[in-house]
Amino acid sequence: MKTTLLLLLAPLACPAASIAGSAPQQSSSGLAWQQSERTNTVDAFTFSRFTLVGKFVTPLREAGPNRPALVVDCIPAEQSPRGRGTFLAGNLSVGTNLKVMYVESEEIPSGMSGMFYFPKIAVRYRIDNAKKEEQAQWSPTSAKTEYQWSPASDQTSASIPKHSLEEILRARSVAITTSDEQGRRVVVQFDIPDPTQVENVCRVDERKG
Repeated sequence: MKTTLLLLLAPLACPAASIAGSAPQQSSSGLAWQQSERTNTVDAFTFSRFTLVGKFVTPLREAGPNRPALVVDCIPAEQSPRGRGTFLAGNLSVGTNLKVMYVESEEIPSGMSGMFYFPKIAVRYRIDNAKKEEQAQWSPTSAKTEYQWSPASDQTSASIPKHSLEEILRARSVAITTSDEQGRRVVVQFDIPDPTQVENVCRVDERKG
């Protein structure tokens, strides 16, 4: 895929109203996934949200009191028409506008012609003490369009692909590097607590087929 220099920005998939809360998932270090129950008002379904708060390694003037967060959404088995937990999305929420580039698609939709570009956020992440960082392009997400990106969105978060989320959940810590809209480096770090509850409810590691 080829990248262009066009930029725009990205946010978090954040469906509508919180309707209940439940006990957070505690770890021996005191870290915890905070679980809440929410409702998607567009499609009228209830889902569980797991949130883990991290820290900025590089200070951000624009972030104010906000702290970075990993957010995992899923439909619990008792609410899912599939009869088992259903993973919806994983997101990195930073709280400051991120740099978005347009990436040329490698596949042209059937019956269409011309160039197709998709908004992406360049990230690097390091699991535990790995010597090498993983490089990736994550998609922007939007609270206003229910898991779809919009130019009118708040531009502060990115969707974590499922395979990357699996790696992160099984890690002890992860450091993620990206850029804000001015091109300045943004580095966030998360210490990862026991993922058992998130994996059991969300079935993040479930394979299709």
